[in-house]
Amino acid sequence: MAKETVLITGASSGIGLELARLFAADGSDLILVARREASLQALADEMAASHGIAVMVMAEDLSDPSAPGRIADTLAADGVEVDVLVNNAGFGLRGPAADLDLQRQLDMLQVNVTALTHLTRLLLPPMVARRRGGVLNVASTAAFQPGPYMAVYYATKAYVLSFSEALTEELGGTGVTVSCLAPGPTATEFADTADMRDTLLFRSGTQGADVVARAGYDGFRRGKAMVIPGLKNRLIALSVRFSPRPLVRKIVKALQA
Repeated sequence: MAKETVLITGASSGIGLELARLFAADGSDLILVARREASLQALADEMAASHGIAVMVMAEDLSDPSAPGRIADTLAADGVEVDVLVNNAGFGLRGPAADLDLQRQLDMLQVNVTALTHLTRLLLPPMVARRRGGVLNVASTAAFQPGPYMAVYYATKAYVLSFSEALTEELGGTGVTVSCLAPGPTATEFADTADMRDTLLFRSGTQGADVVARAGYDGFRRGKAMVIPGLKNRLIALSVRFSPRPLVRKIVKALQA
């Protein structure tokens, strides 16, 4: 079997970084995408030295609508075929939707939804043609309910979940795997960016990024359509299905106030 090439967005820290380490340890060549070129290059040097793999660094800001096209064009020009796409890049913001900066909310839609969709559409057809490969999309347990005080973020993750599950069915029998990783609160930079550290949601406990990444990686390798790390998170996601929607909204509001 030919060596696998994996493209990971948001690879400079958190879950993306830990996923990069797991794929590298498995001998996969990597394409690391994030805004911070210095962090990416340090990671690339570490991976190449530790695992003897090829690592390409692409410093791109996925809030720029033209970034996915540039990524695909660069890969095509270099003759690089992507076998696995990991759509991990994303961010959240806490606060009333009417008060949060409009451009930052539009950037969130661009990164969490549009860039993810754009990259998938650009890189998925060759996988289908080769009848091998896969997509691992990183959503969140936020995907299972509305999120007062993080309305746009929760809505973006609901999109990622729905999109991933639909692709799973569309691609059945093609040899291409689509998995959705939906972690709960995780100890990464996300909480600081989103201003979530002091919320009841994060004070109630977090998982390590390495634990979440391992669950997502193992689930993807096993062909699981959905991966929710941690029993508590799985129970919460399940309970939402059987709870009155007004009650769910009020509970989430209290957790994020």
